[in-house]
Amino acid sequence: MTELPQTKAIETELRQGWLTVWFNQPDNRNALSEALVADLIATLEAVREDRNVRGITLRGRGGVFCAGGDLKSFKAGQSGGQTRAEVAESSKRGAYMFDLVNTLPQVVVVIIEGAAMAGGFGMACCADVVICEAGARFAMTETAIGLTPAQISPFVIQKLGYATARRLMLTAARFDGRQAHALGFADFLGEGGAELEAHEHQIRKQVLRCAPGAVADIKSLILALPGLSRDEAVQAAAENFAGRMMSDEGREGVASFVEKRKPAWSTEP
Repeated sequence: MTELPQTKAIETELRQGWLTVWFNQPDNRNALSEALVADLIATLEAVREDRNVRGITLRGRGGVFCAGGDLKSFKAGQSGGQTRAEVAESSKRGAYMFDLVNTLPQVVVVIIEGAAMAGGFGMACCADVVICEAGARFAMTETAIGLTPAQISPFVIQKLGYATARRLMLTAARFDGRQAHALGFADFLGEGGAELEAHEHQIRKQVLRCAPGAVADIKSLILALPGLSRDEAVQAAAENFAGRMMSDEGREGVASFVEKRKPAWSTEP
């Protein structure tokens, strides 16, 4: 099992093949500070290729998921003579973090309590499963303060579709968990931590019955498909399926079905 890096802005718990990452800067509403971004990147890079880590849950301490960009840092940069080029480099660092979450081979679950604003909302759009409080608050507030939700826009469009993403980004509209569920952003709603964690437990049970290599391969294909022509998609899917059929997991899975037993990777949370 991978050794996790030492972190200060996040807390990590790895148990029974599942990594929980807690954003732990509640005094700053778990904003995407340089420290939090660096800790999250280091942690996810460490586990990315570890198929023993089957799933990852992101959530926030202090009753809030993530307030988005660190506006105090933005203000300091504006006052301190930060250049346009430096801002662009920092933005690309954020893009790398979002890409990392979006492309992780593991199943990524986000549990949202309190609020997920701006970049925090964008990060949640990178997840495979979103669980949130019915009363959670959401908005892409960037345009309301003269900025743009630029780096998160591809992931918001991916999650919500072009028309809805366009409306929400242009208007900085605020909405709650129930509306987020109706929009297709939230997969599951809960009232309080116990209900949210019950939903997550069910997801864990489902994921831990699935072959980790198969999960990684189909996720890779899903992410690639939007950029492929139909002929390219047929070929990519054929190669993906053939690779799975010839894999150790594929052989074990078929054998376990025929022999009416659980496959070797199946476990309980």
